Amino acid sequence: MTKLTRRQTLALAGSAVATLATPALAQTSPIKIGFGMALTGGLAGGGKAALLAYQIWAEEVNARGGLLGRKVELVNYDDQSNPATVPAIYTKLLDIDKVDLVVSGYATVPTAAAMPVVMQKGKVFLSLFALAANDQFRYDRYFQMQPNGPEAKFEFSRGYFNLAQNLNPKPKTVALVGADAEFGVLALEGARENAKKAGIKIVYDRSYPPNTMDFGSIVRAIKATKPDLLFIGSYPPDSAGMIRAIHEVGLDATMVGGGMIGLQFAALKQQLGPLLNNVVCYDLYTPEPTMNFPGVVEFLKKYQERAEKAGVDPLGLYIPPFAYAEMQILEAAVNGVKSLDDKKLADYIRANSFSTVVGDIKFGDRGEWAKPRILLIQYRGIVGNDVEQFKQAGKQVIIDPPQFKSGDLVVPFESVKR
Repeated sequence: MTKLTRRQTLALAGSAVATLATPALAQTSPIKIGFGMALTGGLAGGGKAALLAYQIWAEEVNARGGLLGRKVELVNYDDQSNPATVPAIYTKLLDIDKVDLVVSGYATVPTAAAMPVVMQKGKVFLSLFALAANDQFRYDRYFQMQPNGPEAKFEFSRGYFNLAQNLNPKPKTVALVGADAEFGVLALEGARENAKKAGIKIVYDRSYPPNTMDFGSIVRAIKATKPDLLFIGSYPPDSAGMIRAIHEVGLDATMVGGGMIGLQFAALKQQLGPLLNNVVCYDLYTPEPTMNFPGVVEFLKKYQERAEKAGVDPLGLYIPPFAYAEMQILEAAVNGVKSLDDKKLADYIRANSFSTVVGDIKFGDRGEWAKPRILLIQYRGIVGNDVEQFKQAGKQVIIDPPQFKSGDLVVPFESVKR
């Protein structure tokens, strides 16, 4: 029998202690949820608001005792609104930080940039406002938090043209205009198809460069075609520029608006004020009585109380409820399978419906919502530039879809120059 030295005996004893301690440590260490998030750069407004929603959820979960009896820890890095930084961030999260779960940052491009790393590691992946990001990858552990449904580019204008068909007299012509960038291009593709189905003639169809500053000449060219409808697919700066130019030029039509990103944020609501009246635009949540889902009022109260100090959108009506709902789904899945196993989590999320602060959610093809729920809202009764008024019902009236309708469409749209 070989006699062990004192050093060998101590080493073996230490290994035995470590072996016994490791499982216990794993059960008491925090569950780490990792993500990149735009905290600087062009997407920072949405990224910071989403982060605050995540933080509120994590605090609430930990107050309830955590997940699987363990505290939750958020591990995140600023992706600087730059997709080039994203692969390295997710590699670090998974290889160095050893996070247990990952979610995406805010918006389409950062999400798409993370996908190859996430797929290589086989991680379940919930994304936030990523338009058709999984169409290329077809990753079966991906789930998207935006109510686009499986045909997103058509959904952004479907309600707009459905409403037009039911007007009396029915509009005969439409002008289409949008940014020559990803969202604008997709939105106009869908609008062309929906206009065709509705039997409405397109009399103007143009894209403008993303760096366009002067929209007056564009609106004058549109006005010359005398369209009954004006559908706009624009990013935030363009949305503000188009609304101002419409009033300055004096363009009147039956309906004006459509797919305008930016009007959902407090900053543009406050800037434009009464210029928004009777504009029809897509949205995802407004404080109308038809959308009083369980928990949403309480969440928004917490968010709004902390928003100013955090330097984020003071209303939080657009992105934050969906960011919070994303974490509710992740929490429900972990509790449902009582595990952090990515395959089990993905199978559970795919098979179940979830009750959240933005309503019931069921996922379908490519991880998109099984049923679309893009809202069409009309701004009404906006007076002055006080942002607080947008917390009230009746300012952003839901006119489509029927199950969330809170008021009837008011036509025609008349510019203030009239």
